[in-house]
Amino acid sequence: MAKTKTTYFCRECGAEYSKWMGKCNACGQWNTIHEEVIHIENSKTSLPKGINQSQRKPQLIHELEAGSQPRLNMQNEELNRVLGGGLVQGSLVLVGGEPGIGKSTLLLQIAIRLKGKKVLYVSGEESEQQIRMRAERIGIQNQNCYILSETRSEAIFLHLSQMEVDLLVIDSIQTLQTERIDSTAGSISQIRECTAELLRYAKSSDVPVFIVGHITKDGTLAGPKVLEHMVDTVLQFEGDRNYGYRILRSLKNRFGSTSELGIYEMQNNGMREVSNPSEILISQRDEDSSGVAIAATMEGGRPMLIEVQALVSSAVYGTPQRSATGFDTRRLNMLLAVLEKKAGFKLATKDVFLNIAGGIRVDDPAIDLAVACAILSSNYDLPLGDKICFAAEVGLTGEIRNVNHAEQRIREAEKLGFEKIYLSKFSLKGVQNQTGNLSVKGYSHIEQLFKSVFGGK
Repeated sequence: MAKTKTTYFCRECGAEYSKWMGKCNACGQWNTIHEEVIHIENSKTSLPKGINQSQRKPQLIHELEAGSQPRLNMQNEELNRVLGGGLVQGSLVLVGGEPGIGKSTLLLQIAIRLKGKKVLYVSGEESEQQIRMRAERIGIQNQNCYILSETRSEAIFLHLSQMEVDLLVIDSIQTLQTERIDSTAGSISQIRECTAELLRYAKSSDVPVFIVGHITKDGTLAGPKVLEHMVDTVLQFEGDRNYGYRILRSLKNRFGSTSELGIYEMQNNGMREVSNPSEILISQRDEDSSGVAIAATMEGGRPMLIEVQALVSSAVYGTPQRSATGFDTRRLNMLLAVLEKKAGFKLATKDVFLNIAGGIRVDDPAIDLAVACAILSSNYDLPLGDKICFAAEVGLTGEIRNVNHAEQRIREAEKLGFEKIYLSKFSLKGVQNQTGNLSVKGYSHIEQLFKSVFGGK
């Protein structure tokens, strides 16, 4: 009879200990070490059934064939953009997000619409009948999509050994369980071992694998932190439940950039790709309103125009409130200090509320100028106009700093019919003469720009 082994794991980093400790020495977190009863039948280096042991030999680097890694077209432009141009053969992709955000819907939509490819969709959370009901609502276009409701990894690899697939989808990694480890599904040891088996299968067969991962209440991926290090790509699916739009971000990508994002709209028939996000992120209104400014931002290689809304009012309590949605509150406080110290605007006794319309979060410093102008527009109750946009960073000394990709921001503003765009004068050096009705204005200090925009207020 096999001997039972007790091991202690850290839920944050996956470090293993022989006894319980209050603090993890690897990541420094407290009260994250938990006991698990495990039993490994085979050695750690053994492969599960269905995975062939490859006989590869070391090669000199100059003898390796140069060339780009072949990619699989997912027939979904937003997903292709986030992955870096398509799915790399033999890659392991982890998709995380809150419950009900649309992870399973997106991957099932990919599986049943990927024409000409054999796909195996494995679900440990739903039955085959439930998946069929959801697939009929989305629309089945791929006749070579196989559905399997299974949680045992040995059974999954047995089916994979009997059929050749082009894509494997696992929903979700927290429901898988291998018989080689004697612990419950979703435990740290089970998640780590099942992910390692899927990783070895993907690398040995060159079949790309999607795995769905749950997140904790803190917004981080459930399971050990080593899970994110094992996979090739980590995609985060996020969005506000009160909005129909979803954002797919790349947190880690070994085969592409991590600054790209994809935007989807949740509909009854699945996820609709949003090719022009500027139109949905800018509100439509009949008349100009104060406290609204349009910013030209960049997400990876994609230019977008977003709407910045600000509300400034007299503080009711002794301490003024500072609140921001979709924007860093600390950066908001910094901009308010710059406006107070360098531009002479008295905002110390005012409540300031800031919101990025559309329910998205923006980290691009190029929206600093739009934030400052929206705050002053609300403070003086002066509308800026719906044909003016901004793209510049504001420094601590009040200077308007240069931002990258100025030409792409200008072209996006011109395409959407804007008449003026305010930049740093240093951004105009690399900008070619623009045609059309768009006027490009460049300034070096916020006082100069405010006099031009607000007429010397």
